Amino acid sequence: MATERLQFHEMGLDDRILKAVADLGWSQPTLIQEKAIPLALEGKDVLARAKTGSGKTAAYAIPIIQHILTSKQCVRDQNVSALILVPTKELGQQVQTMMRHLAAYCSRDVRVADVSDKADVSTQKPILMEKPDVVVGTPSRILAHLKAQNLVLHSSLEMLVVDEADLVFSFGFEADLKNLLCHLPKIYQSFLMSATFTEDVQALKELLLHNPVILKLQGSQLPDSSQLQQYTIRCEEEDKFLLIYTLLKLQLVQGKTLLFVGTVDGCYRLKLFLEQFGIPACVLNSELPVQSRCHIITQFNQGFYDIIIAADEQSLSDPAASAQTDSGQKKKKKRKTKKGGKAQDAEYGVSRGVDFQNVSNVINFDFPTSVDSYIHRVGRTARADNQGTALSFISQTELDLFQEVDEALSGDNVESVLKPYEFKMEEIEGFRYRCRDAMRAVTKQAVKEARLKEIKQELLNSEKLKTYFEDNPRDFQLLRHDKDLHPAVVKPHLKNVPDYLIPETLRGVLNPLSRRKRWSRSRPEGIFRSSSKKTSSRRNPLKSFRYFGQKKRGSKASS
Repeated sequence: MATERLQFHEMGLDDRILKAVADLGWSQPTLIQEKAIPLALEGKDVLARAKTGSGKTAAYAIPIIQHILTSKQCVRDQNVSALILVPTKELGQQVQTMMRHLAAYCSRDVRVADVSDKADVSTQKPILMEKPDVVVGTPSRILAHLKAQNLVLHSSLEMLVVDEADLVFSFGFEADLKNLLCHLPKIYQSFLMSATFTEDVQALKELLLHNPVILKLQGSQLPDSSQLQQYTIRCEEEDKFLLIYTLLKLQLVQGKTLLFVGTVDGCYRLKLFLEQFGIPACVLNSELPVQSRCHIITQFNQGFYDIIIAADEQSLSDPAASAQTDSGQKKKKKRKTKKGGKAQDAEYGVSRGVDFQNVSNVINFDFPTSVDSYIHRVGRTARADNQGTALSFISQTELDLFQEVDEALSGDNVESVLKPYEFKMEEIEGFRYRCRDAMRAVTKQAVKEARLKEIKQELLNSEKLKTYFEDNPRDFQLLRHDKDLHPAVVKPHLKNVPDYLIPETLRGVLNPLSRRKRWSRSRPEGIFRSSSKKTSSRRNPLKSFRYFGQKKRGSKASS
């Protein structure tokens, strides 16, 4: 007999927290929230593993806020009560945002400060001198503030959280974390949240937790077919561009979409290709400044644009590291590289610790190189109770990778989880010459110039104009990351889709009224440039010339 799920209002939470939860639209807690929140409220240490998008952040944020509200009924002194350690600056900003949403109706009693940014330590000192209730940051940043005596924790800290614990060591924070522990009190409540249980997580468990409750919920697998539809299309490399053009231009794929490509160069190549057809998209590039990357994600979540092209994290890692045969040498090299920043940004590559909201589709333009990578990619959609679709293009060279993923996801089931997408390539053969025409303009030099142009533009925006945008936040909102780069030759006629090229089976899918209205309103150059004969004849100088016939010699000519 199935037991009823525990609801938020049955957990003994403050009314202000319940009101904030209602505003967020959470009708009931997720599994990790249902199990972890009551344990945390009892004061127990928790080590939790749950899949991406399962609500791990709220599972520790709600108990922290509840504990602060309860303690302030007796204690009037303002101190730092909770410390949240995160592996990346992006995740730090998202944790701060979630904490503020949950504390919206008690913001005077629960103050949150995020110091994970790489700003100068002295500039963040005034924030910490006010002793916020919750401090969020990376281990290295927190340690820097402790050494500068901007932050004191040994007498006031009551709760410690390590979010995405499996990434903390791999990002080179092992030494910082151990040094940080010397500044903490002997007794405090700890939470470790992770998507996987690695050896590093076990080491953290020994360092931080005391008789913890271990929650292993659903591993890191994907939702079932009732929530997530997974499809595949077998095609050649050239056909991938033809397919993505057809799916996006004919609006067969609708809603927010993440496009995964194997390399950063491939991301810009695809963006330049889509620019030829007037399809806006932005590239989430680890080479861009962190503020710009966070701004890209924020604008995507707010609906400014619908398509993000991203590279898989493994393609950005050090290729030499994967060639190491000795596991000990491999770990040391990996950690050393990531501490320098390169690999840290590589792991960031949208797979882990980044909150993309309401993603309807994930398209694997290049098939992922491992099962975990596939799960992390596709895990961006069908989150919480939302529906999602995943579509993978599979070339001949990627069949082995596909079979490995298919076997891992299907398990003992006879029927495959990855269904073939019924798409007849011969019906879109008429678009092939247009795609080839567009690809001729996307050269290696064009890709190189596009990358340099975007890096220079983002550096200018994030550094030289930083003070200006702080004073003028509305101007900062006007920055768009899906603008055309234009290093390649753009042919205006490619933006239009002639009716005779659209297959008859797909014409019913499109909305002809909306297409006709859009074309007549915008009047793009090309075959739709002029549609009125009267207008064109009035503007034709040859037809405006008046001729009255030949006059007799000696008479006055007229014209």
